[in-house]
Parts: sequence; structure tokens; C-alpha cells
Amino acid sequence: MVKFLKPNKAVIVLQGRYAGRKAVIVRAFDEGTRERPYGHCLVAGIKKYPGKVVKKDSAKRTAKKSRVKAFVKLVNYQHLMPTRYTLDVDLKDAVAPDVLASKDKKVTALKETKKRLEERFKTGKNRWFFTKLRF
Repeated sequence: MVKFLKPNKAVIVLQGRYAGRKAVIVRAFDEGTRERPYGHCLVAGIKKYPGKVVKKDSAKRTAKKSRVKAFVKLVNYQHLMPTRYTLDVDLKDAVAPDVLASKDKKVTALKETKKRLEERFKTGKNRWFFTKLRF
């Protein structure tokens, strides 16, 4: 079977708290691990999407609308829908599987993920990734 759930692939989470949210695969575990004996992956995604930036907005308002909230989670392959898009944001060094073990590590990983996603949003690339799913 061809492995298509590779790092930097944009996916949509289908189940759980973040259902309908877009995420990017950071690391894939095809064979599973001892704790999770099934195929799963570590994803980083958008909890709260940025707002629509309008030309007449002040700089302060534009900065507020450009904010992104992020999440980091281990997700079963069955609960992901792959898309044709890839996102070239380097999150590998910011988010690791051991990050989810302790609260303070997770908080620092979330801050770093948020910073990198906001940078990507401000460049104007990957616009699809930063828009809400309309359904």
C-alpha cells in the first residue's frame, strides 16, 4: 500500500473536539506504538482561524484579526481525511511526540506552532489552509 499520509500533508480532522479543523501532519506512525497499536500521526492544526482582514482596518485591528490559535494532537488515521495540499511549515523541531507528556512542554510547543502558523498566514501563501471549512 502506498503511504500518502506523510509529514507536511494538510488533513482535515473528522472526529473529536477538533472535527472539521484543518491540520498538518508533523510525524506519522504507520506501524503504531506500544501505547497505540494502530496507525496514527502527530498533527498540529488550527483551533481558531484568523478573521477576514479588511483594507480600512487599523494596524491594531489587522494584527488582532491575523491571530491564530493552534492545537497539537495524536490522531488515528481513521479520523483524518487527507487533502491534495501540502504545507511547507517546518514544525518538526517545534513539536515532538514526547511534548504531549507534560503540560509545560505542550504549552511551549503550542506557542511555537502558533508563531510559525501566523508567520505563514502573513506571507499570504497557503490561503486555503487558513480559511474555515464551509459546510
